[in-house]
Amino acid sequence: MNKDDKRSVLLTGVTRGLGAAMLEKFLSMGHSVAGCGRSKDKIDALSKRYPGAHLRAVDVSDFAAVSQWKTAVLADMGTPDLLLNNAALINENLPLWEVPVDEFAAVIDVNIKGVFHVVKAFTPAMIEAGHGVIVNFSSGWGRSTAADVAPYCATKWAIEGLSAALAQDLPSGISAMAYNPGIIHTEMLESCFGEDAKSFPNPKTWAESQVPYLLSLGAKQNGRPV
Repeated sequence: MNKDDKRSVLLTGVTRGLGAAMLEKFLSMGHSVAGCGRSKDKIDALSKRYPGAHLRAVDVSDFAAVSQWKTAVLADMGTPDLLLNNAALINENLPLWEVPVDEFAAVIDVNIKGVFHVVKAFTPAMIEAGHGVIVNFSSGWGRSTAADVAPYCATKWAIEGLSAALAQDLPSGISAMAYNPGIIHTEMLESCFGEDAKSFPNPKTWAESQVPYLLSLGAKQNGRPV
């Protein structure tokens, strides 16, 4: 990869699952990555493993924390070329009326408010730079539904609408889209499918094809579900 191909990537939810796999793949390809996760212990371990990455413990549901992270990222590596809102929670499998109030609130706070907080913090710099791509991770359950995961479905349907409307707000040169990564064997999938989750591809295998795909997204996909 030559210098002109190097990208600055901002990635939330790097401590497990798809986020951890993407972090490894982006770095192996020579890109610069700023990543965050809620667990300080896991972030510290990743920082030792990947000393060249800008990694920080940040709860995306806390806008003050996201704002402080933004200041550090812009100072350290500049404006992101590719912003990936990957961090998410899923509720315990339960009918909607049995979901605890606090659990419902936590899913909303991370999956919707967290995306808004990151977009609000970083988009002005991307607009000033005149370029960038914002990819908000959705789900098959942002385009369909299933029993026992109504809170999660609600947030991913919200991400579909938020992303399409955001694309209409953005000036030329900046693109935004909702992205369905497919069904991957992660802890989140295990919480829904149990042992059956093991029949699906693991995150590392998924990242081999999907990280190059994410890097290819741009104006042609603006406002479209991908």
